[in-house]
Order: sequence, then structure tokens, then C-alpha cells
Amino acid sequence: MTPALMQALYQCVLLGKMTEAANTLEGHLTYMEQRLSKGATPFLAAVRRPSTDCHELTRSISTVAQRVQQQKSLESLKRFLQKQPLPPARCRNAPLCNRAEEEDAEREMTDEEIQAAGATWSRGLADRPTPAERRHPILPQEGKRNVLITSALPYVNNVPHLGNIIGCVLSADRPLPAPISVASPVFRDPSVAAAAIEDAELPLRSSARKLASAPGHVVGAFGVEAAASGPPLTRVCSSVRYGRLRGWNALFVCGTDEYGTATENKAREEGLSPQEICDKYHAVHASIYKWFQIDFDHFGRTTTEKQTEIAQDIFWRLYDRGFLIPDTVDQLHCENCQRFLADRFVEGICPNCRYPEARGDQCDKCGRLINAVELKDPQCKVCKRTPVVRSSAHLFLDLPKLESQLEQWLEQSMSTGNWTSNARHITRSWLRDGLKPRCITRDLRWGTPVPHPDFSGKVFYVWFDAPIGYLSITASYTDEWEKWWKNPEKVELYNFMAKDNVPFHSVVFPCSLLGAQDNYTLVSNLIATEYLNYEDTKFSKSRGVGVFGDMAKDTDIPSDVWRFYLLYLRPEGQDSAFSWADMALKNNSELLNNLGNFINRAGMFASKFFEGRVPQMELQQEDKRLLAQVGFELRQYIQLLDRVRIRDALKCILNISRHGNQYIQVNEPWKKIKGGDEDRLRAGTVTGVSVNVACLLSAMLRPYMPAVSATIREQLCAPANCADAMFQGAGSFVCTLPAGHRIGTISPLFQKLEAEQIESLKRRFGGQQIQSAAPAAATVPASPSATIETSANPERAKQLLQEVAEQGDRVRALKAQKAEKTLITAEVAKLLQLKKQLAAAEGKNPEPSPQKGKKK
Repeated sequence: MTPALMQALYQCVLLGKMTEAANTLEGHLTYMEQRLSKGATPFLAAVRRPSTDCHELTRSISTVAQRVQQQKSLESLKRFLQKQPLPPARCRNAPLCNRAEEEDAEREMTDEEIQAAGATWSRGLADRPTPAERRHPILPQEGKRNVLITSALPYVNNVPHLGNIIGCVLSADRPLPAPISVASPVFRDPSVAAAAIEDAELPLRSSARKLASAPGHVVGAFGVEAAASGPPLTRVCSSVRYGRLRGWNALFVCGTDEYGTATENKAREEGLSPQEICDKYHAVHASIYKWFQIDFDHFGRTTTEKQTEIAQDIFWRLYDRGFLIPDTVDQLHCENCQRFLADRFVEGICPNCRYPEARGDQCDKCGRLINAVELKDPQCKVCKRTPVVRSSAHLFLDLPKLESQLEQWLEQSMSTGNWTSNARHITRSWLRDGLKPRCITRDLRWGTPVPHPDFSGKVFYVWFDAPIGYLSITASYTDEWEKWWKNPEKVELYNFMAKDNVPFHSVVFPCSLLGAQDNYTLVSNLIATEYLNYEDTKFSKSRGVGVFGDMAKDTDIPSDVWRFYLLYLRPEGQDSAFSWADMALKNNSELLNNLGNFINRAGMFASKFFEGRVPQMELQQEDKRLLAQVGFELRQYIQLLDRVRIRDALKCILNISRHGNQYIQVNEPWKKIKGGDEDRLRAGTVTGVSVNVACLLSAMLRPYMPAVSATIREQLCAPANCADAMFQGAGSFVCTLPAGHRIGTISPLFQKLEAEQIESLKRRFGGQQIQSAAPAAATVPASPSATIETSANPERAKQLLQEVAEQGDRVRALKAQKAEKTLITAEVAKLLQLKKQLAAAEGKNPEPSPQKGKKK
């Protein structure tokens, strides 16, 4: 660890290479995190940190700090580091640990590696079987690596922004034939959708335990999911595509989370029923993910009979085994809205960190889970009134009773599976603080009903109910869903999510399944991202800041470019920020000038100089050296994606095309083709090797840019089994396009993003939408003299309360943006008019707006 620390300091202080410094230490810290445990290393003094390594690390830091303090300058640190020998940092998996962005330093290939690369290349596609067609339903297979992949269910009542998309579905995607689902054109007609649904007899546990039907459970425009496969998403997207390349038997499921107060509120805003709002926005989500080419096996939803059946079964199993305990809960009740407030509809000051906008269930600043009644100065988010505390009987999941089982399972899962560092840290912080009973019921109208007769009228809390959606969505896909979800010995489960969802997937949901004692498959790989911000701020639909899923397709930028850039800056170890300028830079430099330039040149040389056929190749040492470099990058790519380091693996693709461009530039086939036979043979070899590298790149791009990948394969007329030949085992680069192979028509893959286009998009998504919309509001000013009816109307008053709150937010946003005075005045006038209407609906006489006297 000490040499690595010295190396990181050298890179950071002397060379100014912050990324390389971080990457130097990352591997060692990951090794300590993942490999050292009490079971394997009995000398551990703490839960996970070996005392010897901690001592060495502390001593190294102290030595350097003392040097700086004694000589009181950064220059002394620089001189100290310059005098130190710099041995290469090593760890058990050194190629990954120390892999920085070394685009300026080419790795030297040994003679053994070069000769081995030539031998591997010559094997070609001999005896490589054509990949078998995938048939639905996908079920676990004997002798296969069976991988079940889920991404956190997006809330149905909002449109996902880029951060939501990269945090979940994009990271998990995979290449599969487009399946049929209720979101597909064949199910657009409600009657067709209804016909596709089989009426199932649901078993009854007893007369007192009949399956309680979901409120308002009707078949909408998309209906309840048919038992078929579904369309695409984005967070888990690249990992599933990669798994398919590796020959995994993978199933990818996701869907919309549709229950809860947020859905009720959205329905009230739009004048629809909760089920209608779910049908509407489920279609919006499905459309967005389809455009982003997220390729689910099934994209479902939680407002189904399967959800009710499975959630209530788990409830009864927990209840029968004594893991549910009743208790009386103090809740916040809004007297004005006449309802208990759901956690997300109350805000106040966090009792732990004093953050002023903490929600009723969690503080976004310190990450602590809190009870709404603990908030200081709480406010109802709908009417901004102060709620009161009332008592209500509820059921709690007895987490302390399950804590021992949970810790045993976590130790096993973290030691054998792949958990990101933030997932480990967040989970441990929960255990360190001690688990407490967690309420699983709510006084709400829209949700999965609690089947116990003593708790009728209540529904399950979303974080007990929503993760069960993974099971019910799979059950909607296939009646044999238990082969995936009750088969822990033969199924690996991957969960993808943003870090704020970790405790519910690592503690609450596993405890529910452990307590149910029904041999459920528990997560073995928990992949959590940090947050993606927008430029120098946060995404905000209300303020018009940032790009949301339904807006991306209106930018005229292809979905593959969006995928590439989002995965390029995927927030794997720390928060990252979307930047229009950086997106243009990456598109123009990496995609257009590097990747696209190489593939286009290779194909054009074959078309122009060799009549569209791969020429004869006679490899020299220089060619084999390129094969070795490409093979090295391919193996790195596989190792990184095996560990779900999606962003880092993308750099391997760009490194290969960079090597390819240098190879072409040095050998100049466009000049040699004009020479004698020897030069023409040399030009043919360089061209043939280059188109084969392009073919490899098409396969490696499939998890990242599926449309571009397909286009390259089509242009090269690549055989169906070319990817399978190179992605088995550790990875091997073989000749897939032999001499004489005819290629298709070559055309450019990417277009330049111009500065004017980027500036226009930056203005469009930087909060200007509000300002551009304001004049429209100003064209219909509220009439001050309009007659307002003063009879009390409680329902209308509730609606107006929400409108007043939203209009107030709009006015504050315009003022914060320092918009034109005329725009602000128009919106203020609208706010005052809404307040008058509210007063009338409450049975009060609206007071006239005060008139300002003219200055003399």
C-alpha cells in the first residue's frame, strides 16, 4: 500500500494527473474492501480493516504530512517526492488496479505475447458454432450461468431524466431480439390486451385470508401484462448485453412502480383516476426506454393481480413466523387536506443535520432514514400548512429479530458477489447504527391492500411492496417465475440502482425474503451508482433544468450517442455532471475522429483498393504487435465488465481504435497500394487486419451503442458467430473476416456536433423553458374585476391549494433566474388571482389586491 500511496502522490502533486492518482489507489482499496475478511484473515482487528495495513497507511500519510509541515511549503513536498524511487504499484489483479487513462503511454508487448497473438489470430472461426436462438420464456438452464438482472423500478408518475436513466436501466441493458409486450403495437388496442391476459384462479389461504383485490384494479390502455416478453430500458442495459455476448443465460426484467400517494396526487392534478394515470405514464416510460434501446425481456408494472398475490403471500408468511409486530404510530395529519400525509408529502428540517428540505422518510443530504414526526417545523407539501400529530395502528417488520440472519447472509454475499463500494458502506452504516422495526403499512388509498382484517383500509408501504414488483413482473412474464426467484443455488441476481435505494435492497427487502422462509433468491451483486448532475446544478422538471427522457429524442442527436456519453461519464465512484460542451467534445474527438474515422478508413480501403473484398494477408512482426495490443485491450474489457466497471471498459474500445488509427497512419496503405507487388501485399495486409479489428469493435460496442454496432456488422457483412468466437473465456482476438470475404457498402457512422447546435441546446435546457412559457401565460391575464363565486367548495379548494403552491414555485423560480420584470409581473398576477379563487372556494370573501399609490 505504501508504494501505491507514494505513486499516487507523485502523479497528483508533480504531474497534476488527478484521475491517474485516484486509479492508482482504487485497486488497492478495492482489494482491501472485497478480499480481506475475518474468515480469511483472522488477524483482523476491526470488522473489515486489517490493523497491519491501516498502520502502514497511517504511517505513510504521517511521514509525508510531517515533511510538508516542517518545511511549510508545497514545494518541499514536490522536492521530497522527486527524490523518492517510484516502484510500480502492484496488487493481486494489477492490470485492473493500475489501469489509468494511459492514452499517451503505450503498453509494451513482450515477444511471447506477440507470438501468442499471431497464433490465436490464425485459428479464425473454425469449429465455432452459430449462436443458438433465444426462445421465450427464458428459464434457468442446467449447466449454464443463469443470471437474473433487475433495475430499480422507476416511479410511474414522472418522466425520467438522464440521471435516472444512467443510474438504473442503461447500465443493465443487453442485445436480444425485440420481444412482444403490452407496450408493443400489437397490444395498443385494449381489447387485444385484455384478450392476452389469462384469468387465473388465485388460491385462498383461509376464509379470513382471502386475496384482497387491489383498489381500482382495471385493465387500462395497456392492461395487465400479458405473459410475454417486453421492450427495452437503460441502467442495466449494457450489462445484460454484455452477458449475452459472454453466453450467459440472462433474464432482464423491470417495470414501473405505480402505487403510492404520488400517483394519487398526479391523478388529481390531471383529472384522471390513479389507474388511468398509471396507464398513461407507463406508456411514456416504455416509449422513452424503447428510444434509448433498453432491451428488456419484460417491462411490466406493479398494479397487477400478481403483485397483490405475491405481496400478500410474503406478508402472511412473515406474520405466521412472528416477524410482524403491531404498534401505534404517531403520524402527521393535515387538517386542511383532511388526510394522513405520506412521507414524501411532508418536508421540514432534518433532526440529524438540520437540512431544511428533508422529506418525511429520508434526508437527501445526510442520507439518514427518519420518521416524519421527527422533522422540525414540518409542512404539508400540498397546502404548506403545519400538520398535527395523530395516532394510527400499523404493522412493523421486526428487523432486529432478523438482524443475525441478515448479517450472515451479507457476509456471504459480499465476499462471493460483486457489491460496489458505496453499497457496502451504506449497508454497513445501517448495521452499525443497529436495526429498528420498520413500518410496512400506510394509511393511503392507492396501493396493495393489507389482507389482515384488523388492518383493513390500509395498504403496504412502498418500500415493502415495490421490490416485490421484481417477482410479480417476472410472474407476469412466465408462470414458471419461481424457477428464477426460488432457486438461489442456480441463479445469480444482479440489482442495479442509484445509491439512495441501497438500504431498501440490501436490508429491508432481503429481511422480508429471509423472514418469509421460502427459499427466495437473494441479491448476489448489488451495483449502485452515485448521482449524475446537470452542468453545475441538479435536474429540475419544475425549473426546466436538464434533459429528460422524452426530450432527448427531440435534440436530433441519435440515441446511441446519448448512450455512449452517459456511459462514458457514468458516476461509478463519485458524482459526475452532464455537460453539453463535453458531450460535443467526446462526440467529435472520440466518436467521429477516433472510432468512426478508423472503422470508415478500414472499410473504405477494402472497397476502393480491393473491390470490396478482404485482401490476402501475410502478417509481419508489426502486425502481430497490433494483434497483441488489441488482444490485451479485449481481455481488459472483459475483466472490467465482469466486475461491472462499465465506464472503464469503454476506454478499452477507444484505445483499440486509437491503436488502429496509428497502425494505418504508420503503414500508409493508400501509398503502398500504388507500389510494386510487395507494397501492394503490405497494403492488403494492413487493410485486412484493420477490417478485422473493426469487426471486433462492432462486437465490443454492442453493450454501449447497439445501433452503431449493428450498422458496422451490416457494412462488414460480419458472420453471426464472430462475437461468440472472441468473447469466450478470457477473450481472444481471432480472424473473423478471412481473405476473400466480401463486405457491404461503407458509410460514415457519426456526424459532428457543431458549436451553434450545442449552444442552442444548452440554452434550451438551462431553465429557459420557463421563461419561454411565461409570455404565453401573460397573454391571458386574469381580469381583476372578474366576478368570483364565494360559495364554499372543499374539493375545489384542495385543487386550488395545489395550483397556488405550484404557481408560487414558478414565481420564485423566475425571480431566482432574474427574468424580465414583465414576465414576473404576469405570473404574480396569476398567483394573486388563484389565491382569490382559493379564498372563494373556502367560503371567504376575497380581498381586493392592494393598490400602490403613485409616487409624487
